[in-house]
Amino acid sequence: MRILTDRYQLQQPAPALLILLPGAYGIPEDFVGYGFVSALRAQQLPMDIAMLELPFNQVADDSLLAEIHDQLVQPALAAGQTVWLAGISIGGYLAMAYAERYANEIAGMFLMAPYPGNRMTTNEIMVAGGLTSWNPEDGAAIDTERRIWRWLKESAILNMPIHLGIGQDDRFSAGHRMMAAALPPTHVDSISGGHEWVIWRQLWQNFLDRQFIQESLSESSQLQGDPL
Repeated sequence: MRILTDRYQLQQPAPALLILLPGAYGIPEDFVGYGFVSALRAQQLPMDIAMLELPFNQVADDSLLAEIHDQLVQPALAAGQTVWLAGISIGGYLAMAYAERYANEIAGMFLMAPYPGNRMTTNEIMVAGGLTSWNPEDGAAIDTERRIWRWLKESAILNMPIHLGIGQDDRFSAGHRMMAAALPPTHVDSISGGHEWVIWRQLWQNFLDRQFIQESLSESSQLQGDPL
């Protein structure tokens, strides 16, 4: 797993770590080139950034989850950092898979056009009448995709904010609409456009402008009794 980092300050860890997960065939440098890092720095948020490259074979067999946990999340928590995940497409899928497997490790996440799983899974949920009516214990085996959807179905009771950004013309839009139905409307941003970087960059800017991370960091700082 290749990781590109951008530190808030060199002397010590920032109060929080943001892990950015790209889409298929994306590389860490894309987050720099498309302005994700500069947009975050313009907000003056005290966060270190870890940008990952996702070997597809490890995404497919879930082995990358343990590496993210051991190499990034656990050291960050041990250093007193809170951890946010932000993922695009398959990176968003991986963020959900991580949160489903490692409960209570993540302070929040932003999913940009996340891959919703194969059509067999999403059609199964549609036929059931949507996520509220779907019972993952019925029928097919509970594989990773279905565990993610079950986790999303139960997200209302999770002590973690989940935010979703989607393009209205995205090729995965049917799955995204089912995801959106499970989240508070204020946590869903839907804009015109498809499955492409220019849309994801605008969703990222919109998310930052709404200051969800800033509020989370402020709350964490107050709980710890430290200034932000």
